[in-house]
Amino acid sequence: MSENIEVASWPAAKPRAKAGRFDQISIALHWLTVVLVAAQLALGLALSHGGDEIPALLTAHRSLGISIWIIVAARLMWRHGFAHLPPFPAGMPKPQQRLATLNEYALYGLLLLQPLTGLGNALFRGRPFALFAWEVPALVSRNDAVFHALRAIHEFGAWGLLALIGVHAAAALLHALILRDGVFQRMLPWTAP
Repeated sequence: MSENIEVASWPAAKPRAKAGRFDQISIALHWLTVVLVAAQLALGLALSHGGDEIPALLTAHRSLGISIWIIVAARLMWRHGFAHLPPFPAGMPKPQQRLATLNEYALYGLLLLQPLTGLGNALFRGRPFALFAWEVPALVSRNDAVFHALRAIHEFGAWGLLALIGVHAAAALLHALILRDGVFQRMLPWTAP
């Protein structure tokens, strides 16, 4: 008899209200950002190992960074002008809602800041550099102090971004596997509206 009580008290046994869904454009931009950031982090890791391929890796890293900046800016414009943003589940505590929102906007902030610090890093080297298929001329003279500061901010930002992504992914898995409240499914591209 106590087994029945334990099973009945398990969170998955109770039907929960679903969280609603994001619109398809928000979902597509989210997953495009995920793929681009994963590729960018892989490029950053490859760059840290050095080697003869550094110039090509740097070009790819810079170009992908600018692409991410454009996608994130588009996401924010879409989000604030046109997107369908489902509300948090009714049972989600307010502090948890605030933390989720804080994590989300911190991710947006770092995804916008990282490409700018990387681009600034390249500019203040005082040398031409490749970006996509173009050669960007030396636009400013070399400034070691600014270059090193931007490089440090860029590296620190990468670690911060990894931490925020980890929190975001852990929260998504918590909602998917334990809470089962529909929050995870509302951003999946293949689930029904």
